[in-house]
Amino acid sequence: MAKYGQMIKEYFMITLAVIVMDIGVYVFKFPNNFSFGGVSGLAVVATHFLPFTASQINLLVNMFLLILGFLFLGKGFGVKTAYVTIVSSLLLNVMEVFLPMNAPLTNETMLELLYAIALPAIASALLFYESASGGGTDIIAMILKKYSTMDISSALMLVDAGIVVVACFTFDTKTGLYSICGLMAKTLVIDKAIERMKLNKYFTIICSDPDPICDYIMKELHRSATVYKAEGAYSHQGKVVILTVMGPKQAVLLERYIQSVEPDAFLMVTKSSEIMGNGFKRDI
Repeated sequence: MAKYGQMIKEYFMITLAVIVMDIGVYVFKFPNNFSFGGVSGLAVVATHFLPFTASQINLLVNMFLLILGFLFLGKGFGVKTAYVTIVSSLLLNVMEVFLPMNAPLTNETMLELLYAIALPAIASALLFYESASGGGTDIIAMILKKYSTMDISSALMLVDAGIVVVACFTFDTKTGLYSICGLMAKTLVIDKAIERMKLNKYFTIICSDPDPICDYIMKELHRSATVYKAEGAYSHQGKVVILTVMGPKQAVLLERYIQSVEPDAFLMVTKSSEIMGNGFKRDI
């Protein structure tokens, strides 16, 4: 039951991320012709040459790339990626029917650019955190990574940059410049959002009585710790060093507890976004 509960939670978060991403794309990106990468950016450019809407082109291209992904990457390339691709594409077409937009939401282009960047970027970070991806050009990047020496970030940047270059020649100079800014800003927002989601705190606790602290870590916070003996360089008194890693909320509780049971304990807390092991995210 715990496994199914975790799976339901993951797919709920993935679905929420898809909704946020599609709002950013449909409400802010499509009406302004912003084309800073991704299939949605390609769809914006393609509407200039084809008699289809951006949502329809987005659906067709995503289905084609999904098939391409299975052919070149195999079935293991991601059930979650397939789910995101299908739901996102269908949701954009549903929005087109029930929320038609013939013009930008406001007259503030810069404000709309910020939302067009922030919403999909935060959604993408959440998808990566849940070991999924947004599909689309992510699939092309995964294929390039498999058959070349490029890493996934470089491959994705190359694909998105190609779409931005085409947009610069398709639309006016202002739209092209906005698209270039959008590509750079999107990359930064995704990196920062992922780093924030992965944030944990690494504790180095030097104390005299480790038992109450270790009991609290294991029984109340449901974490583990590593303990070893040490000696003070000045006093030559025996000490115990406790090493443990906590999430942000657990870190606050542990700090309060240590202050209450052993206020003289020496405590060093280091922020870290690269923690791997049992109980912590691995595939981001």
